[in-house]
Amino acid sequence: MPLKANSLLVKATLLLSSSLTVMAGATIAPSLPAIRDYFAATPNADYWVRLVLTVPALFIALGAPFAGTAIDRFGRKPLLAFAVLLYGIAGTSGAVLNDIGMILIGRVLLGLSVAGIMITATALIADYYVGAARAQFLGFQAGFMGLGGVLFLSLGGFLADVNWRMPFLIYLLALLILPLVVLVLPEPNHTEAAQNAGADAAKGFPWQIVGLTYLAALLSQIVFYLIPVQLPFYLKQLVNATASQSGLAIALATLFSAASAIAYKQIKARLSFMGIYAIAFLAMAVGYLVISVSPTYVMVLVGLAISGGGLGLLMPNMNVCLISVTPGSLRGRVLGGLTTAFFLGQFVSPILSQPLSSAVGLDTTYRLAGGLMAAMGAIAVGLGWRWK
Repeated sequence: MPLKANSLLVKATLLLSSSLTVMAGATIAPSLPAIRDYFAATPNADYWVRLVLTVPALFIALGAPFAGTAIDRFGRKPLLAFAVLLYGIAGTSGAVLNDIGMILIGRVLLGLSVAGIMITATALIADYYVGAARAQFLGFQAGFMGLGGVLFLSLGGFLADVNWRMPFLIYLLALLILPLVVLVLPEPNHTEAAQNAGADAAKGFPWQIVGLTYLAALLSQIVFYLIPVQLPFYLKQLVNATASQSGLAIALATLFSAASAIAYKQIKARLSFMGIYAIAFLAMAVGYLVISVSPTYVMVLVGLAISGGGLGLLMPNMNVCLISVTPGSLRGRVLGGLTTAFFLGQFVSPILSQPLSSAVGLDTTYRLAGGLMAAMGAIAVGLGWRWK
């Protein structure tokens, strides 16, 4: 491990870079109703406006395998620096563009940049740290992303009440982080990183574990993204909520997600990977079922807190599980595949949920999502005896 990786500034740079990924879509979620009103004359405006939120996820999914391969072959730091620069420019473009098609192009470029940032930041953490220190930092990464989400979603909600364009300016934060990426982060020793990949790597590629992890990531993100995509409309329908109220509600789920992620190291010391999956999926199930039957704003918040607590365990658990069984030479590609699964789920979510919610209502949609999470929790319990 490079000695400089122990420095507080290196750790802060990794955490700040990781926080950019949570801003990619959800920061502008509270603006969706206002964006829909602005482009009301556009045919199929409901779909196009939701794609403004989720099209980055599609291109994160498409770009992630290429980014993963690139960092395995050419190194981490150059791709991260370029991705952060592109992020700042592309993300801010929505503040000045007046055509929904051009806004979507900016969101496409934003998605490609996030693919590079997410995979590279996680790969650097895996390269710099090993064992319990790695598990702890990956928990911190997910937690910091959650706390960043609380800040950015809350700020996005208040800015959206001023004007729907204002939340796009939050993406300028990337340009402040760029000098830290260039000047602070060391390029890891790839020979040493490969040696630290763990004894399990020598036993062959763990196709079954990787495949099941990717499937769980895909399904859980389809369900998770019902919150930023549909919750503003659900709350408006339920209690005529403002954009800031929607932003605060989504931020609450993110806050509880951050808290559970930060506690991941302590939880993992007591439970198997499958045990944590079971708790995470069942908590999300309960939370979504509470949301689906909520008559008040406060009760929706309770459901969001419960589901957020479960969600926060998923990302560090998936990362630690895959990194612990994957050779260092393939780490970027495996993380690229996980990133593809995560964000493909986010992109597919509104494509599936919009016709479903139109047919059966948003309350029933949340109820069905809770049922899917309950089923996944039961499967995790059933598989628990095989993988520790």
